[in-house]
Amino acid sequence: MRELKIVGLDLDGKHIICEGDNPADKYKIRVDDRLRAAVRGDGARVNQTHIDIEVNNMLSPKEIQARIRSGASVEQLAESAGVDIARVERFAHPVLLERSRAAELATAAHPVLADGPSVLTLLESVTSSLVARGLNPDNATWDAWRNEDGRWTVQLGWKAGRSDNLAHFRFCPGSHGGTVNAVDDPARELIDPDFDRPLLRPVAPVAQLDFDEPEPAPVEAPAAEPKAEPTRSRRTKPAVPAWEDVLLGVRSSGQR
Repeated sequence: MRELKIVGLDLDGKHIICEGDNPADKYKIRVDDRLRAAVRGDGARVNQTHIDIEVNNMLSPKEIQARIRSGASVEQLAESAGVDIARVERFAHPVLLERSRAAELATAAHPVLADGPSVLTLLESVTSSLVARGLNPDNATWDAWRNEDGRWTVQLGWKAGRSDNLAHFRFCPGSHGGTVNAVDDPARELIDPDFDRPLLRPVAPVAQLDFDEPEPAPVEAPAAEPKAEPTRSRRTKPAVPAWEDVLLGVRSSGQR
């Protein structure tokens, strides 16, 4: 291990300039909390990572809770800050309970419609709407977070087929459970009292088709064939003379 000798501070005041056995070899060491801890003999502080030092300096427990309350997840905050999830969870837990309670209270609020607050609660309206769409309302998820203006945004998530859907409401606590207003179109559709009416789409006129069977033309009766005269037998009986002819002596041939 080579030994370095401190020459002085860099112009920026954040680094110590050192040199080795050869004065031409210069080295620069960053002045940070670990170096200060090492000078003080604080071994626990020396073993702490650089990321932990920066997070401790940048994110206080109050700031962690403020970000969680405004909607950040534990995983998102831990990743963005470069800190272990367990550390964020330690301060985020009470705030997550607060968000869960706000979402629960919002489900008992009454949606505001065009003619005023609905008699049904938000949970009742959403449940009826999801059931009518053939979905299981027990699979829906609720969340809430506080906005910069102090009001709460409530989020409903549900899955339809392979698509993930989200609807957002603005929750205003008050008497009789308070009220909720739809923020986006999915939320408005879920609390619409006429959601179960089928949409009537205009249908293009269809050409009138004549499905009546044509009446059969009257069939003329065949002309009756003339009755054939009965054929007289070639052998005719001789005419019998009347009695006057017999008395007068007239022959059957008509000659006297």
